[in-house]
Parts: sequence; C-alpha cells; structure tokens
Amino acid sequence: VQLQACGGGLVQAGGSLRLSCAASVRTFSSYTMGWFRQAPGKEREFVAAIGWSGGSTNYADAVKGRFTISRDNAKNTVYLQMNTLIPEDTAVYYCTARFRGGPSPQHSPYDYWGQGTEVTVSS
Repeated sequence: VQLQACGGGLVQAGGSLRLSCAASVRTFSSYTMGWFRQAPGKEREFVAAIGWSGGSTNYADAVKGRFTISRDNAKNTVYLQMNTLIPEDTAVYYCTARFRGGPSPQHSPYDYWGQGTEVTVSS
C-alpha cells in the first residue's frame, strides 16, 4: 500500500485547508485510514481516523469541532478538512492506513504511512 498525501501549505490563523491522501490499493474500502501530525521537536500525535466501513470516526480533542475526516472509496482517497486553523496546528501531517480494525488513536496499529505534507499556520 502506498499513500500519497497533499494539500499542505501556508495559511493564516482562522483559515482552512483540505488535505488529501490517495492510496494505491485495490481494496481501499477495507482499510481504516488515519491522520497523524508531528510538530518540530514534538512526538507524532493522532489527529483523526475513519473506519474501513466509513461509519465510525475518531478525533483528537485538540481538533474536535474544527477538523473533519472523510473518505471517497471510489477515488481511493481520504480527506482531512481543517477549519479555524491555529498556529498550534503547524506540523507535518501524515496519512496512515491499517487493514480493517477500528479508528485507533495509537500509531502502532497502523501498517502503512505516507510521506507527509507540511502545514504552517501563521498568527
């Protein structure tokens, strides 16, 4: 499984970005997809995940109400809509996947990782 994330960039506080992650896999609908992020000098942290059935989602407290994860199985793509961005959201965002399983907030269950896309929020 290869994951290609894009959509990062520089945005002012209060603005929005939408990240996309395209997966090269035949059975995309069987994969739980997630987003993690890593800020400079900090550990990688969970952002959001969506179950392989598409019916369950999970969000970090820091992004609840501002970020929305969704998926389009026909396009093998998962999205992260980020609204009301704040400087603390500045990080490299990584797309990740695991075969079935729940939308875990732990990084260890995820088997595949993309290369990351950088998001910078200016104050």
